[in-house]
Amino acid sequence: MKRRDFIGALAGATATTALTACGQQESAAPAAAKPMETVHWKMVTTWPKNFPGLGTGANRVAELINQMSGGRIDVKVYGAGELVGAFEVFDAVSSGHAQLGHAGAYYWKGKIPSAVF
Repeated sequence: MKRRDFIGALAGATATTALTACGQQESAAPAAAKPMETVHWKMVTTWPKNFPGLGTGANRVAELINQMSGGRIDVKVYGAGELVGAFEVFDAVSSGHAQLGHAGAYYWKGKIPSAVF
């Protein structure tokens, strides 16, 4: 059993128990399934796209987000210089220009002195 299936089953059983305890009944027919909208996120990184080690880690995070969301969240990875400069990742995410940043916190020393720790 996958973790997602287990948690979904657990949540459903808990909700059914809570509704029954309150004297309410669950409807027999589920509501019409509304198709989920796909959300597109941008991930900016400090290193070049597909850079061995760190760059491939960013790609893996994007893949995992896509898998765990069931395809509902689509993450596009941008390497340094494609969308913003290498040292502008923090500003891009802070301003909302990108939703995710994949970088080393030590690059933010001038903005957040304690980030290097």
